[in-house]
Amino acid sequence: MSHVFPRHTKSAPPVAVGGEGCWLVDAAGRRYLDGSGGAAVSCLGHGDREVIAAVKDQLDRLAFAHTGFFTSEPAEALADLLIAEAPAGLDRVYFVSGGSEATEAAIKLARQYFVETGQPQRGRLIARKQSYHGNTIGALSAGGNEWRRAQFGPLLLDVSHIEPCYEYRLRRDDESAEEYGRRAADALEAEILRLGPESVMAFMAEPVVGATAGAVPAVPGYFRRIREICDRYGVLLILDEVMCGMGRTGSLFACEQDGVAPDILCIAKGLGAGYQPIGAMLCSGAIYEAIEGGSGFFQHGHTYIGHPAATAAGLAVLKALKARGLVARSAAMGEALAARLEARLGQHPHVGDLRGRGLFRGVELVADRETKAPFDPSRKVAAKVKAAAFEAGLICYPMAGTIDGRTGDHVLLAPPFIISEDELDMLVDRLAGAIDAAI
Repeated sequence: MSHVFPRHTKSAPPVAVGGEGCWLVDAAGRRYLDGSGGAAVSCLGHGDREVIAAVKDQLDRLAFAHTGFFTSEPAEALADLLIAEAPAGLDRVYFVSGGSEATEAAIKLARQYFVETGQPQRGRLIARKQSYHGNTIGALSAGGNEWRRAQFGPLLLDVSHIEPCYEYRLRRDDESAEEYGRRAADALEAEILRLGPESVMAFMAEPVVGATAGAVPAVPGYFRRIREICDRYGVLLILDEVMCGMGRTGSLFACEQDGVAPDILCIAKGLGAGYQPIGAMLCSGAIYEAIEGGSGFFQHGHTYIGHPAATAAGLAVLKALKARGLVARSAAMGEALAARLEARLGQHPHVGDLRGRGLFRGVELVADRETKAPFDPSRKVAAKVKAAAFEAGLICYPMAGTIDGRTGDHVLLAPPFIISEDELDMLVDRLAGAIDAAI
């Protein structure tokens, strides 16, 4: 009998004992193609000797030093490299242990910034429906995943949620993509005016929506309009790149492709590539200077922030992404994956939309391709796809509730950037078989 508290008490997952490249191996010797990188984490694949060596070397020298007393060499080096590559204006890095911690820290920093600058009336956060920003109370409050939020409703903060930029479902037939993008972005201005501009501190969004909606990118111009609105009303723009950042969408930072720079940016998952738990919140020089010139103390923190072994792993991962040309490879192999998905599933009667950027791809499943009608939730299509794929030796990331938290099904794909052409063929073949088996 196991004493581990599992994610689901009614299933007993196999024991993972090994990993190499794009593959994981269980205790029975079965091999699984990691078509989702776990949860868009394993960008370098499994068993990367350089990253493992970097972590071992750091442990030999220094395992832990609390940031209340010390900084460390790998933390300083990783922060320098991140800022050298980051969107314009970002100047400081606050290390954390994962994505939920990064978004939680971002929300608290936004609030403290306005307190420090003499605007304590600004405390309202606006985010989007069908988003996901993490599982801590603040992050869950910001997220728009209704299924995850439902039972914790009484505990959550009062956060406004506007409609997402979801072209497949929400763009009208008489609109161009750009016209739809402006209409979708203008919902932010309407909500700021409804709440009162003097009360709003920040808007939070994923550049490419991850698990909740399945690799949904914004249409051209959407985030540029969002940036304009935030600037007009003095609202901070927080971009959550926990899942879509670090090369996953074909650029190191996902927002590069939208032509915007945020005031605060959150990363995790691919930053550590699974070799250590690490995330980071990057903020602008202006925000940092407000804290520095005021109290001097960001009233936040966790025990393991800036952990030397974790930052050593992050530094090795980021260096590998750059030195091996893996961000460009993510873009190229993403196009190769998209082409294979289109060839195999583009005309499938139960595939409504194929979308995404780089090696971050979504497949939306529908009961009727012409009307876009979703499957009845009682059919549990997403769960059946996951089970059928796993039985076939493919790890993918299906989710239900794509449309409104209750209806809709999609599959998220986020394989390692090192995936080969043959492995792409295998991924698409096994996924197509799983979809057919589930439906």
